[in-house]
Amino acid sequence: MTRSGSSSALIDRGDQAERALITGRMAAYVAGKRGRAVEADARPAAVLVPLFLRATGATVLLTRRAPGLAVHAGQISFPGGRIEPSDASPEAAALREAQEEVGLDAGCVELLGRLDTYGTGTGFAVVPIVGLIDAAAVLRPYPMEVAEVFEVPLDFLRDRRNHAVRRWQEASVERSAPELRYEGRAIWGATAGMLINLCDVLAG
Repeated sequence: MTRSGSSSALIDRGDQAERALITGRMAAYVAGKRGRAVEADARPAAVLVPLFLRATGATVLLTRRAPGLAVHAGQISFPGGRIEPSDASPEAAALREAQEEVGLDAGCVELLGRLDTYGTGTGFAVVPIVGLIDAAAVLRPYPMEVAEVFEVPLDFLRDRRNHAVRRWQEASVERSAPELRYEGRAIWGATAGMLINLCDVLAG
């Protein structure tokens, strides 16, 4: 477990049993791979999986991408993006992207570990970085990239009845991807797969 900043009270309140479960399971987890096959020429990327410990229970922060973006416009995602040569690690890339997209200060993040590297149909190998976020953190979404920031209760994600599969045709080939629907929002593809990975980790 690593702190990216020097804050001495990252989590002011919240369910301490939940905190102990999340930190303990993440510390013990050995990340692998999932999603589509990760090819040798896959482009490296990283996302931050931000968790809040609220008085009503743990939540996961997600964003809806701005409608004018060239790629994945309007889709639900985590803060993140391509790992640049100047990034020291996937963790550094995820924190940088979170700051750029939603204004999250790296000093408000307690890094807990990695989930499985996720291969995407667009040729990326995405490393999800799980972090606990200071309950008092102030978010300032960048409107050119982010249309909405919202939180999903972890209990909702853990409920397997909320897990579904999206199917579609792509060049005469049937494709499928995990999907979750929350308050009218469709969370699918790699983002849904990473959330299910998180649920699997926390289930032990």
